[in-house]
Amino acid sequence: MNSFLLIIVFVHLCWVSLSLSAETVCIGSERETLLKLKHHIIDPSNRLSSWNASLNPNCCHWYGVLCNNVTSYVVELHLNTPLPSFPFDESLIYETYEEVHRETFNEYSRRAFSGEINPCLVDLKHLNYLDLSGNLFQTPFPSFIAKMTSLTHLNLSDAGFMGNIPPQIGNLSNLLYLDLSVVANGTIPSQIGNLSNLLHLDLGGSYYYEIVDWLSSLSNLRYLHLSHTHPLHLHLSGCTLSSYNQPSFVNFSSLITLDLSYISYHSTISFIPKWVFGLKKLVSLFLDNNYFEGPIPDGIRNLTLLENLDLRGNSLSSSIPHWLFGVLSHLKFLDLSSNNLQGVIPDALGSLTSLIALYMEENQLKGPIPTSLGKVTSLVTLDLSYNQLSGNLTLDYYGNNVGGEHPKLHGKISSLRVLRLSSNQLGGNPFKSLGSLSKLLYLDIDDNNFQGVVNESHLENLICLRSFHASGNKLTLKVDRNWHPTFQLTNLDMSSWQLGPNFPSWTHSQNELLYLKMSNTGILDYIPPYFWEACYSLEYLNFSNNYIHGKIENSLSNPILFEIVDLSSNHLHGKLPIFSSQVGWLDLSDNSFSSMNDFLCRKKIKKFNLYYLNLALNNLSGKIPDCWIKWPYLLNVNLQSNLFVGNMPLSMGSLVWLQSLNIRNNSLSGIFPIALKKNNKLISLDIGENNLSGTIPTWIGEKLPEIKILRLRSNNFSGHIPNGICDMIFLQDFDLAQNSFSGNIPKCLNNFSAMFQKNKSTDLTINTNDERVDGRLEEISIILWTKGRPLLYNSILGLVTNVDLSNNNLSGEIPREITYLDGLIYLNLSGNQLSGQIPPSIGNMRLLESIDLSWNQLSGKIPPTVSNLSFLNNLDLSHNHLEGKIPTGTQIQSFEASDFVGNNLCGPPLSINCTSNQQIPYVDRSKRENGGHGVNWFFVSFTVGFIVGFWIIIAPLLIYRSWRYAYFCFLDNMWYKVQSYW
Repeated sequence: MNSFLLIIVFVHLCWVSLSLSAETVCIGSERETLLKLKHHIIDPSNRLSSWNASLNPNCCHWYGVLCNNVTSYVVELHLNTPLPSFPFDESLIYETYEEVHRETFNEYSRRAFSGEINPCLVDLKHLNYLDLSGNLFQTPFPSFIAKMTSLTHLNLSDAGFMGNIPPQIGNLSNLLYLDLSVVANGTIPSQIGNLSNLLHLDLGGSYYYEIVDWLSSLSNLRYLHLSHTHPLHLHLSGCTLSSYNQPSFVNFSSLITLDLSYISYHSTISFIPKWVFGLKKLVSLFLDNNYFEGPIPDGIRNLTLLENLDLRGNSLSSSIPHWLFGVLSHLKFLDLSSNNLQGVIPDALGSLTSLIALYMEENQLKGPIPTSLGKVTSLVTLDLSYNQLSGNLTLDYYGNNVGGEHPKLHGKISSLRVLRLSSNQLGGNPFKSLGSLSKLLYLDIDDNNFQGVVNESHLENLICLRSFHASGNKLTLKVDRNWHPTFQLTNLDMSSWQLGPNFPSWTHSQNELLYLKMSNTGILDYIPPYFWEACYSLEYLNFSNNYIHGKIENSLSNPILFEIVDLSSNHLHGKLPIFSSQVGWLDLSDNSFSSMNDFLCRKKIKKFNLYYLNLALNNLSGKIPDCWIKWPYLLNVNLQSNLFVGNMPLSMGSLVWLQSLNIRNNSLSGIFPIALKKNNKLISLDIGENNLSGTIPTWIGEKLPEIKILRLRSNNFSGHIPNGICDMIFLQDFDLAQNSFSGNIPKCLNNFSAMFQKNKSTDLTINTNDERVDGRLEEISIILWTKGRPLLYNSILGLVTNVDLSNNNLSGEIPREITYLDGLIYLNLSGNQLSGQIPPSIGNMRLLESIDLSWNQLSGKIPPTVSNLSFLNNLDLSHNHLEGKIPTGTQIQSFEASDFVGNNLCGPPLSINCTSNQQIPYVDRSKRENGGHGVNWFFVSFTVGFIVGFWIIIAPLLIYRSWRYAYFCFLDNMWYKVQSYW
């Protein structure tokens, strides 16, 4: 028996030895599963090239696949992509990181997998390790993974999956490792608490999970990460806590970092939890972006070891307590920004001698910057922007020869590298105080009251300066024409300085400039040819609102390469300059350019990357060139107020991404542009003030479903307004005024749901994700006519709602459905042939500011509900057939009498008393057509007819008795005949 057992053991060991020495070959069904999986994955770097059955049928040797050496089943799948590592550059704290890190991100995106994960993955029954992290799938969370119960390791972090994580994930009872950080955008299910074997749990970046009792059931947990930061400390950023008491799932006795940013609670609480103040070993406390109110709590003074305190983005009010700077003497990082703090900055600030970064922007702080700031010698970053600070800027001039108007401080802050003081009320000449900051990298003093003359000596010590933002002040730069700055800038904004009249020639030494803005600086010169060559690295150029003249094409030897160019509101003329295909944003409006054909139709370039083009207010003439197919990425095109003639070119239909098109105030002809049929992403269309004719096509609502602004005024359009227009449910500005439309107003205007008060939104922008254009790219501007005057709307256009059908030939009644638009602000139906009564429900349109129903044939009384319109500041009901008393209301009696004339009305503001028999004479439409002068033939003929009839018929009856007898006998006989008939 024993020998038999020895034989069995020997055979088994031989079999194992042979198995280990033999090559592991994958199972055919699993190979087919992997090939199906590959078919749905987008692999830009071809990492899955080895997944090819014809070249290598053994899937166990494929990239990312690991099989069991004994069973040959696929047990591990590694399809992760390492996330990009962005280097930190202190000099770029406030710079646009998109440009700095573009290449790093592009390299990452060229490696990351995308596409989708096929459910066939479930067929890998023995898979225990699955890593899909760091990819760009951008698909809903693959819920079928919850069926893969063999998994012990699951990493879906940063994989791009969206939506809710299914509660069935709690079925993966064998999981030891689970990483769902930065995945999905919904609620983390409580069923994760069923995973009692978990050793590692990472939920960082998921902002909607609740920290409740299920965490306590994970008794084997060794690693818990609830935010993006270091897991050795407790980060509950973005959590929803079940109670306001100290959470029971963590031992707080030795806690040194606590992150409670973006916290929400089941109950509405507006104060910092008191248990936080008992954590006396805390070194870092983050309470930012909550709804905490009231003063900065006294309990914080117990946390004497604090080095990092972040209270930004709350609603803390009152003044900054002196003890904050006295007791917390170890502070290195302090952020009080974006609150409601008031009063002055305490002079005790000077006691924070270890402070490295101080942020107090976006509060209501007043008074001067305390001179004790000079004692904070380690300060690197100071941000006091967007407050109400005043007085002259006095920073650090200890040990320098400065006059008495700037008192010396008690120390030096020469270590300062970032200084932001924008949007305050600071005055004087700041450069008398900034000259010693030789380590300064970033300076932002935009939008203050600074004034005075700045010369070379004020700037010569700023040798490290890289970013210089000083727009919106009254400063003058006076330097020698041959001046060479000691600094080398990457960003420069001197808008509203006085730099002219000569072109600032010193800019040619700044050959590392990426961003240059000199708008409204009084330059009366031309742009010298050397500028285009010297500033070759520029990406953003803005010389708008100057007096720059000349022909740019004469100074160019090569096409302009800059990505964003704004030369608007100057005196440039000649041909439009030649730009490279890489230019993305171009504004040449309000100049005197006269030719655009070469600019638009260059044969050497097949495709341009431009997404914004503004050529408005020039002298461009002839037909609009028909080569828009070269400009496929355009989002916003503005050609208004030029001299264009002819039809709109058909190639404009190739602009499939176009969101705003403005060609108003030209001389275009033809019918409604059929090319627009393909521009289904249009938000704003303004082709008003041209010579277009014909009807509005019935397809307009179907093909332009996203339209918010439709402006066709002052053309020659005719026919009925099609019901298809009512499919434009997002419409906010509907302007068909001054055409020849006829028929009834469509009753379906109540489909304009964006004109309902509950749906009103300020969102009327073009999204380009480009922050360098000062937000102007996102603005859509239009002209609205109210009270006979044109008004330009741009930044608040999203709040404006308008229906203007005035000066057409519309007839019938005002549809009652139009009064459902309770968010409408401007309504103009004047100059038509509308009849019937004013709808009584007009009082429901409570946001109305202007109503013009003049010069129609409306009858009946003015609805008393008009007095409910408390925002009304313009009401014109003149020249109709209205009658009766004008309703009494605070607003109505404040209008002019001329707003009610031409009716049969009485009462204030008219001088006619409703108790008298005095009538208001009717004014015929012919008076409007004749300017209110000439003979009213209706009254003349009525008077003559009355006189003739009286003397021919009535007078003889009064004189001759026999005639009266015969006349009344005739009437009696007629009456008897009528009675007998009935």
